[in-house]
Amino acid sequence: MDNPAAPIVQAGADKDAPLKEDIRLLGRLLGDVLRDQEGDAVFDIVETIRQTAVRFRRDYDPDAGEELATLLHKLTRDQTISVVRAFSYFSHLANIAEDQHHNRRRRAHLLKGSSPRSGSIGYALGKLFEAGIGRETVDEFFRDALISPVLTAHPTEVQRKSILDAEHDIARLLAERDAPQTPKERRRNEQLLHARIATLWQTRMLRYSKLTVADEIENALSYYRITFLREVPALYDDIELEVAEQYGGDGSAAAHASFLQMGSWIGGDRDGNPNVNADTMRHALTRQSTTILDFYLDEVHALGAELSASTLLVKVSPALEQLADASPDASPHRSDEPYRRALIGIYARLAATARELGVGHILRKEVGHAAPYLDPELFAADLEVLADSLRQNHGAMLIQPRLAGLLRAARIFGFHLASLDMRQSSDIHERVLAELFARAGVEADYAGMEEEEKRALILRELEQPRPLFSPYESYGDETNSELAILRAAREIRLRYGPRAIRNYIISHTETVSDLLEVLLLQKETGLMRVSAGVSDAMVIPLFETIPDLQRAAGIMDEWMAIPLVAGIIEKQGRLQEVMLGYSDSNKDGGFLTSNWELYQAELKLVEVFAQRQVKLRLFHGRGGTVGRGGGPSYDAIRAQPPGTVNGQIRLTEQGEIIASKFSNPEIGRRNLELLVAATLEASLMPHHVNGVDAERLQRFESVMAELSNRAYKAYRNLVYETPGFTDYFFEGTPIAEIAELNLGSRPASRKSTRRIEDLRAIPWGFSWGQCRLLLPGWFGFASSVTSWLEDASVGGERDAKLEELRAMYRDWPFFATLLSNMDMVLAKTDLAIASRYAGLVSDAGLRERIFRRISAEHGETIRTLEAITGATERLAGNPLLARSIQNRFAYLDPLNHLQVELIHRRRKLADNADPRVHRGIHLSINGVAAGLRNTG
Repeated sequence: MDNPAAPIVQAGADKDAPLKEDIRLLGRLLGDVLRDQEGDAVFDIVETIRQTAVRFRRDYDPDAGEELATLLHKLTRDQTISVVRAFSYFSHLANIAEDQHHNRRRRAHLLKGSSPRSGSIGYALGKLFEAGIGRETVDEFFRDALISPVLTAHPTEVQRKSILDAEHDIARLLAERDAPQTPKERRRNEQLLHARIATLWQTRMLRYSKLTVADEIENALSYYRITFLREVPALYDDIELEVAEQYGGDGSAAAHASFLQMGSWIGGDRDGNPNVNADTMRHALTRQSTTILDFYLDEVHALGAELSASTLLVKVSPALEQLADASPDASPHRSDEPYRRALIGIYARLAATARELGVGHILRKEVGHAAPYLDPELFAADLEVLADSLRQNHGAMLIQPRLAGLLRAARIFGFHLASLDMRQSSDIHERVLAELFARAGVEADYAGMEEEEKRALILRELEQPRPLFSPYESYGDETNSELAILRAAREIRLRYGPRAIRNYIISHTETVSDLLEVLLLQKETGLMRVSAGVSDAMVIPLFETIPDLQRAAGIMDEWMAIPLVAGIIEKQGRLQEVMLGYSDSNKDGGFLTSNWELYQAELKLVEVFAQRQVKLRLFHGRGGTVGRGGGPSYDAIRAQPPGTVNGQIRLTEQGEIIASKFSNPEIGRRNLELLVAATLEASLMPHHVNGVDAERLQRFESVMAELSNRAYKAYRNLVYETPGFTDYFFEGTPIAEIAELNLGSRPASRKSTRRIEDLRAIPWGFSWGQCRLLLPGWFGFASSVTSWLEDASVGGERDAKLEELRAMYRDWPFFATLLSNMDMVLAKTDLAIASRYAGLVSDAGLRERIFRRISAEHGETIRTLEAITGATERLAGNPLLARSIQNRFAYLDPLNHLQVELIHRRRKLADNADPRVHRGIHLSINGVAAGLRNTG
């Protein structure tokens, strides 16, 4: 794609010249591969499609649209696949180039010695220092904080490891070009890039068999190898240095804390996924443990080669001598090398531990037998012996290259790698307990009882020493499966340590009994010991829909008032977690209302928890899209209501967002730093809103409440009350293809219906992203603002009310972040492309009626946003992102047009059974997602 690359890049500042050069280079090499592999004819087709798509976008030319439709319709099945692959791969290559450019710009900034950039640890600490926040407070934060990104499976981001490895090599080779190279080295670099792009072309991008949970586990673990295993410990190093630089001393609190830990849902989240069971959980922990133990074994082996200090030249500590003497290594060649002997012993113990925990193959056989480590703390203690000896004997500088990172990794990852959450829907728990009660002769109709009766029954049963379950009774498959999962959780905790599983999340929490049910199930399986007042897995409600969010504070107040629960919370360190669902609340009530109700729920929870003197940890169930709580995490955390962070935060990372944030190690480190810096600022900075006093903030919130009510009505009227809207959605987006093309291990819908209420939030939001309408990220805003401005009954002239909205945007971080995220969504929305998808709707009248309504709201949304912010162009405040989005359209638009053509073939023509059509749609879905980067 030689010619296609050049027009993609827009005019910009000179600082973007290297990005343009990289995109041209990768485009040219992909074009060379395309010519070589598929021939000039296919290359010419790709270029013609690109040029026609550009004309359709630039001029909104109906003739160009017809010409494009005709051109695509004439493609043979094999040509279609080649063209889709070409544009999809270019999406991925452009992402690599952009990531490299972000790294380049950051390094340039650091080399200039400029002041710390917003979002860095240095910047956050500097703000705290200027605000008078002392070292003791900062140290306390790092000692007590828990910041946890939680990786979740996503049906649209399931690239194979072969593709990830090739793209990682391309990124590395591209980065090498920034260093001085001789002409010969430059040519060699380009040859290797060409070869890796050719490898990409000849490698199947996606899996085409039904995905399993095991596939999703492996996909997530690849990001640990690429980024987390090294970059998380390295970030601790950075933070320790920044604290010492800002406050003096050695940054020891940050050095010995474990405030940043990884979490996972993959293998433990069974809500709506019948493929997750007890064996799946065991498999997830085995694979996680294998990944971290392989890393430890490699690092210990490398340390053994590096730490060659001889006692003929340097002393060692008595503890190190003792550790060396315990080693199975008896070679006379290493008799004066105690560090090596000690590490050989550590390696032997790790190898024994790995076998004990189910690792099937250890690459390097240990020298001799040794007892396994009973827990990771003992492994870390042995490493600390090495570090202490080096410090005491002129070897402190030898700690940093590898030992320091390994020691941090042992404290962070243990033998479990990441904490695996369990999640299940409340109605499943009710059914399981109903059967247990009935079989035990305790209650024949538990499900039919009133809420107060359920609570009383469960609390009575919790006091009983005997279990409900009997090994001599027969139970249904669902009950047996659920109990087996909880028993497996107990085994896993004993095997891998208490951090392996420590949370149980309840979807669709609507009552206090929903929480009590899980306590009783834990008692039945040994995860709760009533006499000790201990629950091994914290019971965590997930409030998802608008009504759920509105009830959240009341439910938690009642929950914490129960004496038994209060005792459990006391044992948890007076800490209770609550999860908030962004996805379902958006699908339920729309973008504006979802954000407002989440904000309100958080404020009310803070108040309730303060009254109960319990620390609140919020778990934010954010998706990739703005409509599912996506957008920049740094801004989102800093915009949280006062008192909602306090050093405790968990948030989900999923889909193409995982690839976008963590497939490049340097980008991954930066995103992790943003997460820690935002939490640090939100927790410790004095809470004021740019000088906005309480009275003014109350007025802002009053306006927001009014806007939310109006937006809710507008959104609900379109999505749930407009006749035929469900038909429009199922025909005018790729939802059917997403649901049917084996894109994930989880069904797209919770029930076998076409009701939007039953559809999972991921395919709902993702479908709107694929057709470039991104409706969940903006619809309803304009209707609410316009009607509020024109409504004389709420008081004030229109101009004065508009000025109030401008003040809210200027002075209130919550509202500013809301509009900033919507601005980003609108920059990626494209009505011309969306009109092609609308053409898939068979009922012309329905198509015209609904698309006209959506188009009108879209236009009014842009005008309203511009009136409030004063910006007449999208992303005026983020020109780098604006250029990035514009640069993508020339190769992204053709993918959308091709997707429409393929969907038309699949639905209307005889190609429905052709696997090439299915493959093309699958590839186009992946390519569009990669191009937009946060649409899942």
